[in-house]
Amino acid sequence: MTNLAIIGSGPAGYTAAIYAARANLAPMLFTGRQAGGQLTTTTEVENYPGFPEGIMGPELMNRFEQQAVRFGTEMKTGCEVSSITKDADGAFTLKWHDLYQGTEESAKFRAVIVATGASARYLGLPGEKDFLDGTGKRTGVTACATCDGAFYKNVPVAVVGGGDTACEEASFLTKFASKVHLIHRRDTLRASKIMADRALKNPKIAAVWNAIPNAYHTNDKGKLEAVTLVDTVTGQESRLEIKGLFMAIGHTPNTKFLKDTGVKLDGEGYIDVTHGCHTNIPGLFAAGDVRDHHYRQAITAAGMGCMAALEAERFLSH
Repeated sequence: MTNLAIIGSGPAGYTAAIYAARANLAPMLFTGRQAGGQLTTTTEVENYPGFPEGIMGPELMNRFEQQAVRFGTEMKTGCEVSSITKDADGAFTLKWHDLYQGTEESAKFRAVIVATGASARYLGLPGEKDFLDGTGKRTGVTACATCDGAFYKNVPVAVVGGGDTACEEASFLTKFASKVHLIHRRDTLRASKIMADRALKNPKIAAVWNAIPNAYHTNDKGKLEAVTLVDTVTGQESRLEIKGLFMAIGHTPNTKFLKDTGVKLDGEGYIDVTHGCHTNIPGLFAAGDVRDHHYRQAITAAGMGCMAALEAERFLSH
């Protein structure tokens, strides 16, 4: 029987591990398939406190991990939790798959923190993964205007989507970009009227109706310089010159493995919490983007990880 399992290795999971390990809970952290979470797919992070010169996303997550290990976190690298069962004695049985060894394992824990994050939806176009590998090999495709908008000062960019998030991202980007093209597959936005009106009345935002991107074009340095658009009505193709493409077509919370646990989810599949991090199951806590579909920032995820660890410590002490 182990005190605490932490599922997920982004800012929320690693921060929870740091606090739990310093409280002598000897947590076990399961990294999953993508150790470090979404930040490993970004390049330079400029808005995380303590790094005035900025820091590469993978390096930041590496430092998080080193700090967690320093205080005694047991890392289960490459291990993906497949199920959680609440046992009659109040403990939790976790089953996981070791992606390196190809083995299935299980163990019991007194408390669990779920910090599995959410995955941004992308278009899945050829060459797209090269923009997201975290090495900076290619730049120009992202899913976070708040994170990356400042990198696109005085250049044209585009946002893909038609909901409230797309309108918010487009409006935010007008603070930096010379022009923001709002690309939507239909001829009207899905966003609320107030959000749609605000975006469409902004002189720096140009709506591109009935269109979807179907190809990326880069310069000799690997930076995005244009996308090919396909008209959803006529099928005609056109070229749109932009330096950045921002996805706003939704996120998918990583909660599939919780389907048989009885954990309460909201209408979008995010974990429903009370008091910041408590789920409806005693001893099971949630932190980070897996329960947050509003802020989705590294700093807020880290804060939630701290809260979850403190609450888990109180739970275990009782």
